Amino acid sequence: MKFSVILAALLFVLSVETSAQKKSEVDWLTFEQLYDSLQQKPKKVFIDFYADWCAPCKRMDEEVFSSEAVQKRLRKDYYAVKFDVESEDTVRFGDQVFINERLNRRNPVHQIALLMAIRKNRPFSLPAMVFLDEDFKATARYFQYLNKEQFLEILEN
Repeated sequence: MKFSVILAALLFVLSVETSAQKKSEVDWLTFEQLYDSLQQKPKKVFIDFYADWCAPCKRMDEEVFSSEAVQKRLRKDYYAVKFDVESEDTVRFGDQVFINERLNRRNPVHQIALLMAIRKNRPFSLPAMVFLDEDFKATARYFQYLNKEQFLEILEN
């Protein structure tokens, strides 16, 4: 009897702790949700373009986007979008529609990623991150792994 009460209490504590951890994640939006949010309340935007095979992207997920300080700062000051560049999805942003025209090619990069995170005379590369101001104008683009300290410094400036 005592054992089952202790076990139940332990499971309760673990479930509360797990749900608390889930609440401290980055509130990732889709582009459709972003459009709706910007219509209601303009705010700065951060877009993280990634692919499942991208090791630096995964490292940033584990080391940077899991940081409570990063999560708190993003939630406070930005709308955050995370988008798989190899997605087959059609993306609607307002009255514009974006598709992945390169689906049958090697490394098929989605049209919206190419539009927002391309560099002149250089091939598309990951990780690719775009920061936009409240008017949806790009203020910075990064095409490299950023550690937690570097990322927080960017968010603060």
